[in-house]
Amino acid sequence: MTIDASEAEGTTPEKRVIHITVPPRWYLIPGTAFIAGAVIGLVRGGQTESLRFLAENAHRPPTTVEGWYFYNKTKNYRIMFAGIKSGGWEAAKLAALGIGWVGIEEGVERVGLGDVREVIAGVGTAAMFSAAYRLPMRAGQRAVVAGLMIGGTLAGLRVARRVLEEQKRARE
Repeated sequence: MTIDASEAEGTTPEKRVIHITVPPRWYLIPGTAFIAGAVIGLVRGGQTESLRFLAENAHRPPTTVEGWYFYNKTKNYRIMFAGIKSGGWEAAKLAALGIGWVGIEEGVERVGLGDVREVIAGVGTAAMFSAAYRLPMRAGQRAVVAGLMIGGTLAGLRVARRVLEEQKRARE
């Protein structure tokens, strides 16, 4: 049996703890995309189902008070179900795009092109978005240009932040 020096002296030994450091962007970007997708899908799905229910039942409106009660009750349940279903689907798609953004950014950084990681991630995510939403060619090109502009803006903001931090350190 071996005894640590700290145990022999009467002090308690240090606990061995495993620390995992996860960069905040790995969970903030997909999490925010998931929440945004859920809200967008909930609203769109509810509105679409509301119009669909109205169109399907326009030829036979209820005639009694009880009929109107059940009509509205059924309509509300169908709107809620469709909104939740659509919200989950949109949330999953946008969260996958957020994970794609972070994955592309991390991959580009590991390859050694860290200076342009946001630009490449923006273009790659726009291409994934075009494929996920089955955009026509023209709309896909616009999405790629928008991704390029967003990635360039984020890269510019990162550079500006770095410059400001260096100026702050120089003043101190």
